[in-house]
Amino acid sequence: MATLSIHFDPAVIARLTSASGDDTIHVTLSLGDGSDGATAPAVIPHGPLAALMQADLLKPDTVLTFHQRRANRSGRAVVTADGQLIVDGHPSPFPSPSKAAEAVTGNVINGWTLWHIEGDGRTLDELRRELDTQ
Repeated sequence: MATLSIHFDPAVIARLTSASGDDTIHVTLSLGDGSDGATAPAVIPHGPLAALMQADLLKPDTVLTFHQRRANRSGRAVVTADGQLIVDGHPSPFPSPSKAAEAVTGNVINGWTLWHIEGDGRTLDELRRELDTQ
C-alpha cells in the first residue's frame, strides 16, 4: 500500500494557525520523486529581503510585528523561505515589507522602518544597515 506524506513549510503552519473563518488558504500539493526521505529542493530567496536572508541576518519563519499607538493598529507577518511576507488576515504573501505594511495600514508606508523582529525589536532597516557594514 502506498504511503502519503505531507510536509508543510513552518510558514504555512503559522498561517493556518492564525487564519480566521473568513480567510482563504491556498495549498498546492506536488508529487515527489518517490524516494523515501526525499527533501524538497532548497528555496532561494528573491526580492527585497533576499540579501538579508542570504547574509543570514533574516531567517525563514521569522515573525515581524509593528504597533502604531496613535492609529491603534498593529500587524504581524512571517518571513517565507523565498523572501516574501505572509501577513495575518491576508490570503496571499507580499513581495516587499512596504507592500505588506500597506496591506495592514491602508496607507503607503515605509515597511523597512515599520516592521520589527519579534523578540529583539530591530527593524528591517536596521538589518539592512548592518548588512551594509559587513
